[in-house]
Amino acid sequence: MTSSGKPQLYTIPAHRAFADSLAAGLIRRFGEQPLGLARGLVLLPNNRAKRAVTDAFVRASGGGLLLPRLVALGDPALDEAAGAALDPADEADPVPPAVAPMQRRLILARLVAAARERAGQPTDAAEAVRLAGDLARTLDQLLVEEVPPQRLREIDLGEELSTHWHRALDLFGLVLDRWPAELARLGCIDLADRRARLLRRLAVRWKDAPPAGFVCAAGVTDTAPAVAALLRRVAMLERGMVVFADLATAMDEPEWQALGPHAPDPVTGIIRRSIETHPQFHLKLLLDRMGFNRAEVSVWRGGSEFDATVARGKAIASALAPADFTGKWTDLPAAERRLAGIEAAELATPGEEAQAIALALRQALETPERTAALVTPDRALARRVAAHCKRWGIDIDDTAGRPLSILPSGTLLLALADAAAQRFAPLALLTLLKHPLVCAGEGRRGWLEGARKLDRVLRGPRPAAGLAGVDSHLADAPKREAARRAAAAVWWPEARALLAPLEAVFEAGAQPLGTLVAALRETAQALCGDTLWSGPAGRAASDFLADIEARADEGPALVDPDSLAALLRTLMDEIAVRPQQHGHPRLAIYGLIEARLQTADLMILGGLNEGVWPGQPAPDPWLAPRIRIAIGLPGQDRAIGMAAHDFASALGAPNALITRARRDATQPAIASRFWLRLQALAGEPWARGRALPLERWTRALDDPGVHEPADQPAPSPEATLRPKQIAVTDVDRLKADPFAFYARQILRLSPLDPVDADPSAAWRGTAVHAILEEWAREDDCHPDKLHDRARAMLADERTHPMMRALWQPRLMQAIDWIARTIATQAEEGREVIAVERKGSIDFAGVTLGGTFDRLDRLADGSLVVIDYKTGMPPSPAAVRAGFSLQLGLLGLIAERGGYAGIVGQARGFEYWSLGKRNDQFGYVTSPVDPAGKNDKVLPEAFTTLAAHHFSEAVGRWLTGGEAFTAKLHPEFAPYSEYDQLMRRDEWYGRER
Repeated sequence: MTSSGKPQLYTIPAHRAFADSLAAGLIRRFGEQPLGLARGLVLLPNNRAKRAVTDAFVRASGGGLLLPRLVALGDPALDEAAGAALDPADEADPVPPAVAPMQRRLILARLVAAARERAGQPTDAAEAVRLAGDLARTLDQLLVEEVPPQRLREIDLGEELSTHWHRALDLFGLVLDRWPAELARLGCIDLADRRARLLRRLAVRWKDAPPAGFVCAAGVTDTAPAVAALLRRVAMLERGMVVFADLATAMDEPEWQALGPHAPDPVTGIIRRSIETHPQFHLKLLLDRMGFNRAEVSVWRGGSEFDATVARGKAIASALAPADFTGKWTDLPAAERRLAGIEAAELATPGEEAQAIALALRQALETPERTAALVTPDRALARRVAAHCKRWGIDIDDTAGRPLSILPSGTLLLALADAAAQRFAPLALLTLLKHPLVCAGEGRRGWLEGARKLDRVLRGPRPAAGLAGVDSHLADAPKREAARRAAAAVWWPEARALLAPLEAVFEAGAQPLGTLVAALRETAQALCGDTLWSGPAGRAASDFLADIEARADEGPALVDPDSLAALLRTLMDEIAVRPQQHGHPRLAIYGLIEARLQTADLMILGGLNEGVWPGQPAPDPWLAPRIRIAIGLPGQDRAIGMAAHDFASALGAPNALITRARRDATQPAIASRFWLRLQALAGEPWARGRALPLERWTRALDDPGVHEPADQPAPSPEATLRPKQIAVTDVDRLKADPFAFYARQILRLSPLDPVDADPSAAWRGTAVHAILEEWAREDDCHPDKLHDRARAMLADERTHPMMRALWQPRLMQAIDWIARTIATQAEEGREVIAVERKGSIDFAGVTLGGTFDRLDRLADGSLVVIDYKTGMPPSPAAVRAGFSLQLGLLGLIAERGGYAGIVGQARGFEYWSLGKRNDQFGYVTSPVDPAGKNDKVLPEAFTTLAAHHFSEAVGRWLTGGEAFTAKLHPEFAPYSEYDQLMRRDEWYGRER
């Protein structure tokens, strides 16, 4: 103990650089003796703090120095991190080993699944693993706070809690009852329990045999009872000391006492709620558990070049005061409101915010030896900033790391599991085959060429399920796609052979987790080789799979292959892969935990929106908030207080910049409560503290200055390049949107169907035309045969089940109507003479071609041209305007002998629609009328009218030299395939 019997407690205020002040003070105290520092021990909160203190010692020494031993006490949810310093190898009664994290997770998942099964709530393996993660965190909190699980049995739930919480608590109790037996079987204990035992044992050991050198516990904020007991022991050692980070020694006593925790009211027994969201609450709780008073804490002597002003520290403390004490702001003098050295930048979007932060980091490098760091809990913002910095060739490390699930090795494993679970549906299959790790190296180019060929033939409605479905799709090709599918079929067996073993495993149904993971690993190895396991992400993926395979027998007995991807994603999201340290030495990106005890000349606090900083506390699915309070667990809001402390500490840098975006990716964002408190405290000077130059630079960086909108495209190719043949279906496109015709027929740019598309209107039309053609050719329009052909088409595996369910009733009604109508017309002397026949004529200097759906002959010998429609037929207004003349042009070809063996005058023109009219599906409409009613064209004049408009269009664009102007008649140009090519949104509406 100290000679005076008083504890040695210190605090380093937020406006001073913690690590540098600590190092300078320790050197001043113990650095005079050659080995004075080397014999010491410094206890720190985490490994990142160890590096910060090491760097601070190097800066403070100015030369060589033997450092004290630095030990990270760590986080019980992550790692023991104390090493041999807390667990000597020669201990007579060693603490049992901790259960491996993956082993623990899978055992808990098995227990959760079994408990929910008994409760009548069957749960798949993926959901069990997710719930096991939440359960493990809750169990850890019980162990850290040293709350006996039996306390849960003593709670009187009454009628206040919903059935959901009663059921969750029952399940929680069932798992806790079985968990100790599992630990006994393994001969292990929980990691949090082991850490607590080690810390308490160390405190006892140091009571009787204190270390020979000094012991300093610095920056520790963990309020666990075991940690508090060890810190009390350190504070009472003769050469011991505890140094807090920003303990508020100057806070008014009423404000300090209001934080809590509070004793029960002696009369009512009601416990006043603690203010856990305050940045000082956890430090007050820690001090109370250590058994000391705030008056016993002194300010650590010494400073550093990274310190801010005392006035700044006081202003920040005032800004974060409890709500009941913010009324004092009105009485504060201007000097105590001043936030000198802090600037605020408010940007429009997250993209602009990242750009502004990158600019601030880049500007910091203009000053020699100046350092800067970004602190943010928003990992997406961190990644954006790092990407923006690369525009100047600056690599910057995000020390918080990135989850394995979004890194190449992780996404490959997830893509493989997804593809197998979806039975290699086109989108999932192509995502896998095009993954950058697949066939990386010399064979990559050939592999991608094959994958792209497969991509082309898998567009449109999906083929039958499985690899065999892709085989059938490639073999059963329409004539127009035969060559393309044949090219893909040459490459496909190479990829198929690699995927077939995994498909066999997945098709076998529910299996042990180890079997599924082994098949996944072997297939991934076959696809990617050793490239998959290289680099930090590859090694993390390798270790992850090895760990889960080794522990798979401890988890749920059987796993549905369909849930494997979700299970792996849940676990991978929790694995942070930190980069190798190769970034710029003067720049850094930190998460909130990594930023503790760090400092820089410029600290940038990004993402200051509510829900980001502070984040939204994650709900506990196992214990209701009232139960947590009753048994003494921390409230869910305590994380907000920790975030507030991190915020205040980061603002202690010499210069600070805080940023936020006014909206997130989807909606307007609300400024963080910390941002609003600083703004309210500063008042009018807040506007003067805005980083307006930075905001202007951000907007100006990518601003071209002058916007020159694109002109309406009107290409005019030479006459030799203009096509001399045209289909009747392209005539409307030529007249209404000449540029679209130009792109399609001259540039030869054809739109691609989406991959794995739902059956579209075009697909439905093609399918209906196909069955009507087969019915006419093979069944001679027999009324009883059409119904069966329609049902066979709907049974096709490529038809989406939802589309089948929605379309089948209306289609069958319309099909029956067609069969009845044709039968009735046959009785009246009308004859179907041809279906789906292609023909052409030379007319107006070009070749006009077209295929009719059906051609009938009336009793008087005249012809009727029929076009089937699954949607709305063209309106008479379009015909009057010179559009929708397809039937007239087909009649023109027929009249001029363009269809072999067919002669006669076209006098009938009909659209047979499968749409609904008069409460039934199926009706006939025509663009002509014998009496000219409704301003329709006379039947005998329709082909002449069509020929006139066609000749005029050909003379302008095909045999003439008129430019192919974009969207010439937009009201008759509903197609949008080429809108992006013509940059439509840049000029449409401004051309007139």
